[in-house]
Amino acid sequence: MPYTKKTIGAYLEEQVKRLPDHDFIVYPDRDLRWTYSQFNERVDHLAKGLLATGIGKGDNVGIWATNVPDWTTFMFATAKIGAVLVTINTSYRSFELEYLIKQADLKTLVLIGNFRDHDYLQTINELIPELRTCQRGHLRSEKFPELRSVIYIGQEKHRGMYNSRELMLLGSQCGDERYMRVKASLDCHEVVNMQYTSGTTGFPKGVMLSHYNILNNGYYIGDRQKFTEADRLCLPVPLFHCFGCVLGVLAALTHGSTLVPLEEFDPLLVLAAVQKEKCTALYGVPTMFIAELDHPMFDMFDLSSLRTGIMAGSPCPEETMRQVIEKMHCTDITIAYGLTEASPVITQTRTDDSIAQRTGTVGAALPEIEVKIIDSETGVEVAPGESGELCCRGYNIMKGYYNMPELTAEAIDADGWLRSGDQAEVDGDGYYKITGRIKDMIIRGGENIYPREIEEFLYTMDGILDVQVAGIPDKKYGEVVGAFIIRKEGMEIAAEDVVDFTRNRIAPYKKPKHVFFLDAYPMTASGKIQKYKLREMACEKLGIEGAVFDNEKER
Repeated sequence: MPYTKKTIGAYLEEQVKRLPDHDFIVYPDRDLRWTYSQFNERVDHLAKGLLATGIGKGDNVGIWATNVPDWTTFMFATAKIGAVLVTINTSYRSFELEYLIKQADLKTLVLIGNFRDHDYLQTINELIPELRTCQRGHLRSEKFPELRSVIYIGQEKHRGMYNSRELMLLGSQCGDERYMRVKASLDCHEVVNMQYTSGTTGFPKGVMLSHYNILNNGYYIGDRQKFTEADRLCLPVPLFHCFGCVLGVLAALTHGSTLVPLEEFDPLLVLAAVQKEKCTALYGVPTMFIAELDHPMFDMFDLSSLRTGIMAGSPCPEETMRQVIEKMHCTDITIAYGLTEASPVITQTRTDDSIAQRTGTVGAALPEIEVKIIDSETGVEVAPGESGELCCRGYNIMKGYYNMPELTAEAIDADGWLRSGDQAEVDGDGYYKITGRIKDMIIRGGENIYPREIEEFLYTMDGILDVQVAGIPDKKYGEVVGAFIIRKEGMEIAAEDVVDFTRNRIAPYKKPKHVFFLDAYPMTASGKIQKYKLREMACEKLGIEGAVFDNEKER
């Protein structure tokens, strides 16, 4: 059986009893420190405040924020009252946000003021003009009929919104009777978290994850790194991803470790945080580690406290791994592989694995997870060393896609096996290697991008007759988005027009970096567009090597 059947809130309370004065969350850039007991008290006040304003069990609460300190407070407060935290990508723009609020049936949206050049408050007021005149908690939006309230994280007051400080103050004045009843009614198999993953259907799908899914996955992830109460994890990856909230927060919680988050990634701040807090573990995608290693001030920092961590999101170059081990002292760094639908980690290397295993494989299956590789056409399991589709089964498999039963049935078969859409092979020691993609996906610096979603968006632009999107190799990000467009007759749109059309309407990482105009697409005899030929054409025009998976050639 998996490690625990507790809910996330109950597990936190257990750790509070055991480690009341131990640091749980530390923000070194502002010297903010919460012990386990201080954090839990804050969570309880917010949870009771949410209950008092009408948010309860089964309600979907969206959070659109960077790694601000109270992101985790909302994560645990919603878990303690049985609400579902719906995490929202901080790069989303109005087009994506509108879709998610509707598709997720959000009852409440929690947000910060802005991120980089994007004014979140302006975006939300444009989407919900009723906010300017409604009573807080009693929103009636024509566009979003389920939405009842908006909460601002911070002390500032904004028209039509609660703020987090008010809710905590309200909760501190509420009694415990109702709160205790709600907590007692919760079950570990209930949905607690929903994350949106793009799909070949064109629009993101809400992956429903339970306490049982993500708390156990967090435990085994931390176990592979040999986490203890002495570990301090520097966390510069986004909390809205499983990388942040499961591999990070829950791996630390389950081992009594300390979290050292950063609001957003900055290589200099990472180096400073590791030195100041004597962090023992560091997470990131390969591009993050490369940025840290290449920083001109790298040699000024003492990173000797580092021991372990996780590099995930995209394949790790061997030279980068060597430098992380030698220059950053991460001798026990691990590699993890998974997908949101699997809570997310399926396989992970161990702290004593060789460099070859850490760069050439994605590790072995985590405990209590079954992994097999099948022939995609026949469903028959293939022999070690043969390539096929990686599938997994176990406690970690999602409850399904929100309000998408047909797509759920396509992803998980009658026997409970989740099909990953990734081509893989396994060696005689049980170590897995990802060899290609069955799903037509682009991975840009650890962000998964599905071409269909961008194609559907670009179809709304005047002048575009047809559009195909494919990944183009990129030295910095691994892959970037390329758009291959056939214009409508008589329309003279240029690449700059396409880029301008995407500005402020879709997340920046999804915007095409390269735009090409064609008269026709290369086709197979059966009429299927050959995207690998589009990639080859782009590589030739740009003078780069085509180092991306080209599964279409095999089919």
